[in-house]
Amino acid sequence: MKKTQGILIEKVEIKSKIYTVRGFQVMFDSDLASLYGVQTKDLNQAVKRNIKRFPEQFCFQLNSDEHKGLISQFVTSKKRGGRQKLPHVFTEEGVAMLSGILKSDTAIYMSIRIMNAFVEMRRIIHANAQLFTRLDVVEQKQIEQKIETDKKFEQVFDALAKTDTPPKQKIFYDGQVFDAYEFVSTLIRSAKKKIILIDNFIDDTVLTLFTKRNKKVEVVIYCNKITPQISLDLKKYNLQYPKIEIKELKTAHDRFLIIDNKNIYHFGASIKDLGKKWFAFSKFNKQAFAILDKLK
Repeated sequence: MKKTQGILIEKVEIKSKIYTVRGFQVMFDSDLASLYGVQTKDLNQAVKRNIKRFPEQFCFQLNSDEHKGLISQFVTSKKRGGRQKLPHVFTEEGVAMLSGILKSDTAIYMSIRIMNAFVEMRRIIHANAQLFTRLDVVEQKQIEQKIETDKKFEQVFDALAKTDTPPKQKIFYDGQVFDAYEFVSTLIRSAKKKIILIDNFIDDTVLTLFTKRNKKVEVVIYCNKITPQISLDLKKYNLQYPKIEIKELKTAHDRFLIIDNKNIYHFGASIKDLGKKWFAFSKFNKQAFAILDKLK
């Protein structure tokens, strides 16, 4: 009974050392050396002396990617990780050839056990081939479902981003320079046809903001006075970017940003000074048409 148990344990231990590489069932040179009771270097030297007996379908050296992939499967990876050279692996035919060159009783005995383990592995794989195929199909479907789910999430997030409308009113405090800048940039990017800015104090930083608009969007700026500096800045801007038109308007005090002739934002500070001190903004809709009539 003990002898039978020993053989069963031996089979299990041998089968646990058989791996699949390049479509072959193989065993590591170090595992075979351990089973044969010899040093790994002695086993490999014996193979080198008889290299003609070991074509690539009998024995081959792993590349670095194959080695790393197999090491990740080992519970005792530290045992194999210390090798400086990439290991050799032996197929079933290579194991049979090894017994012929090592010529020891242990090698012959273990080769028979190993060959039986290879046969058993082939029988298991053949018996479960249909199951493995089904598992591959299930795994492929799971991957496809995950990809499809990811796409749907992206569509939902894109839709949310597109429908995320700016707030109707808000207060920005001193120091919130970037928050205010980003808010106005969002408004400018939202325009589809036209932007009108009414602001008595403009400079080149205001022109810079309008580089964020769609190229087909028309921009008109109204200010109290067109200074020589802003004229120069505008001229240089229009040489590189879609044209902006600046007009003088003497009757306005507050700041307004009108998007596509329908949404109007009232600002408590000039666009160039946003975030430097406290300011608030409010959004109006109906009054936009009244202001547009006044601008004609």
